[in-house]
Amino acid sequence: MSSRVGLYPGTFDPVTLGHTDIIRRGAKLVDRLIIGVTTNPSKDPMFTPEERIEMVRAEVAGQGLANVEVKGFNALLMKFAEKEEADLIIRGLRAVADFEYEYQMAGMNQQLNDRIETVFLMADVSLQPIASRLVKEIALFGGDIAPFVSPPVRELVNARVAKLGRRGEI
Repeated sequence: MSSRVGLYPGTFDPVTLGHTDIIRRGAKLVDRLIIGVTTNPSKDPMFTPEERIEMVRAEVAGQGLANVEVKGFNALLMKFAEKEEADLIIRGLRAVADFEYEYQMAGMNQQLNDRIETVFLMADVSLQPIASRLVKEIALFGGDIAPFVSPPVRELVNARVAKLGRRGEI
């Protein structure tokens, strides 16, 4: 019997409580879950790909999920999925706007490889507003990001903001 492999791709800049919720739930759906940490040319990352990979690895290790591994990639998602022999792509949805984008991406991915399914997991209601982009913005303006990320990630983000010397002022 072959094992079912899932792939949860994202930039994870930074990894949030919403991401870890999808990781935890996605890991229950497959025998092996790969967290694919990628670059996105349309985003302005706070952390390097290597830093994000290590950040996600630390978060996963803290969850005790033996069937989850973290890998970086900088390629077309479906090429990476094929290389990893993934059966499905796992995506988290927070709002209708997410669905419209993700629906289009799933359609394009199906055109590239119709063997790999896309599965959408709805965000936990309490985590729906969390977005990495907003977490970074809050941190850059001196706000408290504790409700949105784990304590170790909060420390990394706050240290990066301090290094950048970018705290908003009233």
